[in-house]
Amino acid sequence: MMRFSLPLFLSSLLAAVVASNVLDLGPDNFDAVIGKGKPGLVEFGHCKSLAPTYEQLADAFSHAKDKVVIAKVDADGAGRPLGQKYEVSGLSNIVFSSALKWFDEKGNAEAYEGGRDLDALATFVSKKSGIKSNIKPPPPPATLILDAHTFDDVALDNTKDVLVTFTSLKPIYEQVARDFKPESNVGFNFVLCFWQRKPCSLPTSISASLLISMLTPALNKELAGRYGVASYPTIKFFPRGGKEVEDYEGARTEEAFVNFLNEKCGTNRAVGGGLNDQAGRLAELDAIAQKFLAAVGTARDVAYKEGIALSQGLGSAAQYYVRVMERIVKDSEAYIDKESKRLASILNKRTLASAKLDEIKIKLNILKAFVSQKLDDAEQEEVNTFGKATAEL
Repeated sequence: MMRFSLPLFLSSLLAAVVASNVLDLGPDNFDAVIGKGKPGLVEFGHCKSLAPTYEQLADAFSHAKDKVVIAKVDADGAGRPLGQKYEVSGLSNIVFSSALKWFDEKGNAEAYEGGRDLDALATFVSKKSGIKSNIKPPPPPATLILDAHTFDDVALDNTKDVLVTFTSLKPIYEQVARDFKPESNVGFNFVLCFWQRKPCSLPTSISASLLISMLTPALNKELAGRYGVASYPTIKFFPRGGKEVEDYEGARTEEAFVNFLNEKCGTNRAVGGGLNDQAGRLAELDAIAQKFLAAVGTARDVAYKEGIALSQGLGSAAQYYVRVMERIVKDSEAYIDKESKRLASILNKRTLASAKLDEIKIKLNILKAFVSQKLDDAEQEEVNTFGKATAEL
């Protein structure tokens, strides 16, 4: 009777989990795959630095295994005869310790001499095979690139608040732009832009006309002089409504930019995206929420009616205060804790659209208006008690 081997079982299970999409070829199966109607890229040898990227490349074309091959040959081991055949022997002495060759449908080989990053390899395979990889393209930039031809149309638009940095592209500005991107979805116009004083490497999405102007920085000298740009980076805020342009003199950090723009634009964005804890809160309704909680009987009914009257015409956030009051009457104050936990759980998953996440965050903030004062009072009472006990000691 065959005895069950736990180590062998676990080993087999692990092998199944980490199965590779890179096809192993050797003298016994090479001719059965290559030159049989499918083109493919084959690595001869083993380059440790390339290995993770090559696995990603195979994964990127795993949906088209019937149309294109991503394979490897141990040219210093069992596949040595294939290495000699395709003139890739002695791999331990070359820079990459492996060689890449492309084989067409008939098995004709050509050396691959391009870059060894994932994008370069995937682009090459797609171009040769006609098969698109499943690599997701990067998200479009959240910023705009301005020049002398486009500056006035954007920066001087009376309907928009615009922050312009006269400098080269920096990752921090792109992140700030993404933090504020949802504002355009709710009727608030915000643009974060860049002006280039020198030629630079351009995103592939830049139009030809913009490409020409960006490569002729002399055209932008008048623009820099108009706004007194003498050093770089210089950052200026162009308020909507044609108001006076302001210099930004704060720190070049995401938090500083977010705080500045929230103050100037009347927004409540948070560092990293989403809304901060003040979004949706209204001081007048916060006061009524506390009054409602403290009241009983007729006094609570009066507070409820005050909330209804005050919320009229103030939008959906104000209406939510009233809904919370109604649910407290129906389900008791336990509703606040239960609903807060439910919304927080949804918010933490961040699987919804940004507009929906903002809506949930606003509701969560308003629920806090019904408990924050009570917690503050309890904390203050604890501090006072502690202070009194200390004084007595």
